[in-house]
Amino acid sequence: MTSTIRSAAQADLPEDLTGVIAPETVTVEVGPMAHGGHCVARHEGRVIFVRHAIPGEIVVAQLTETGDKARYWRGDVVEIIRASEFRRSHQWKLADSLRAYHAGRQPIGGAEYGHIVLEHQRRLKAHVFRDTLSRIGKQTVEAGVSGLESDEPTGLHWRTRNAFAVTSSGRIAMHVHRSMTTIPVRNIPLAVSALDDLHLWDIDFTGADRVEVATPSTGDEALIIVIPSKDTAAQDARLNECMKRWKKQLSTYPESVSAVVALESEKLGGPIELTRLRGRTWVKEVVASAKYGSKTFRVSGPGFWQVHREAPATLVDAVMAAASPQPGEVLADLYAGAGLFSAFLADAVGEDGCVLSVEASVGASRDARRNLHSTPQAYVLNGRTDRVVGSWINRSEAPLNRGGLDGRSVDTVVLDPPRSGAGKAAVQRIHQLAPTKIVYVSCDPASFARDTRWLGELGWSLDSADVYDLYPDTHHMESVAVFTRAE
Repeated sequence: MTSTIRSAAQADLPEDLTGVIAPETVTVEVGPMAHGGHCVARHEGRVIFVRHAIPGEIVVAQLTETGDKARYWRGDVVEIIRASEFRRSHQWKLADSLRAYHAGRQPIGGAEYGHIVLEHQRRLKAHVFRDTLSRIGKQTVEAGVSGLESDEPTGLHWRTRNAFAVTSSGRIAMHVHRSMTTIPVRNIPLAVSALDDLHLWDIDFTGADRVEVATPSTGDEALIIVIPSKDTAAQDARLNECMKRWKKQLSTYPESVSAVVALESEKLGGPIELTRLRGRTWVKEVVASAKYGSKTFRVSGPGFWQVHREAPATLVDAVMAAASPQPGEVLADLYAGAGLFSAFLADAVGEDGCVLSVEASVGASRDARRNLHSTPQAYVLNGRTDRVVGSWINRSEAPLNRGGLDGRSVDTVVLDPPRSGAGKAAVQRIHQLAPTKIVYVSCDPASFARDTRWLGELGWSLDSADVYDLYPDTHHMESVAVFTRAE
């Protein structure tokens, strides 16, 4: 392995484009892929996390984070000395590290695997999943990563949810990785085509902090969610002025395009206030499973929904197979969102069974009640998972509407926590609930591995883990795992 360091000639770049670039580069041979979208390299014994590389390559990396006291440095590839056979031309110019630095700026985040052929992306993700689970979770699994046929061969046009920053001039933009620097965008190759059709880059969103867009994979409707900046939200006159301007600009869209302003609650975890600019405050999502049928869901404002156009049906099939719900059983669906899994699980347990759909978000719980209103065996409970499950443990004989289980026991727990994972308190209470099976849906191998380790310490065995590539051209992945109590 060779490693050299040299000065980098830097153009006089605008301040907002230079970000945290250090005036130096290193030439390194790249090691294995790590969780987070970067490869591990070493220079004079120091670890450097290099993005936009492929294991086995020799590259020149522009250092973006350094320091004598730093545990490790970070860098972006700016030149390829020896390329991997799995390297391809990046499909998104703004996210391409090579073209970005050549143009005098940093690449935007969000497509850090875009330079790797799709099949090899999945091999690298499988390695990351297995390695992370081994190091953090103390578990060995032989897990591969399954892709969706519709993503072949490019991995483009799959995102139905997209979020943007807003520049000082009011244009939608995306952030440079680990930076407040923003780069205006005029197309999103990873998004479904309906997003580009909106031409949101032509709208002046001055006064907004963020813009989020939901473009369901079925139908032609869309929902634009404008989140004002704190300064705008704090001044009624300013907010009203901005809302009038946004409404006027969006008035030319077809009737199928809705728009709302989302004001975040001053209370942590409080409900988000939605004000209509046009159309509805929600979108319709249709989930069609070949085995379990088709269902329609209402998802309001910035409520959580799986971003890949085929992810909901893919995960429903995986969760149903893993949980194997039987008529008359009691299932807990934790972090249930708008009730995606709850709806299908409730059909399987029938009227003699029960599905307890738990969600902390007030808005998502409201959607779940609407989505499950015709399913009497599904109960929607709004509250933090650890608190709700704790109430079931301490007051199991109480009625369902008073925080108990009505004297019944939970057969299976399904949980789909946020990227940060369930956490120790929730894991311990799920264990105390004493189900016979836990089905864990995760979008982050590190937090999943941490929760797996805690479950293992409590006597649970990881029986299986299936991993899905529902985020092509990024480092993200989704997994569905089954835990049972060790004998």
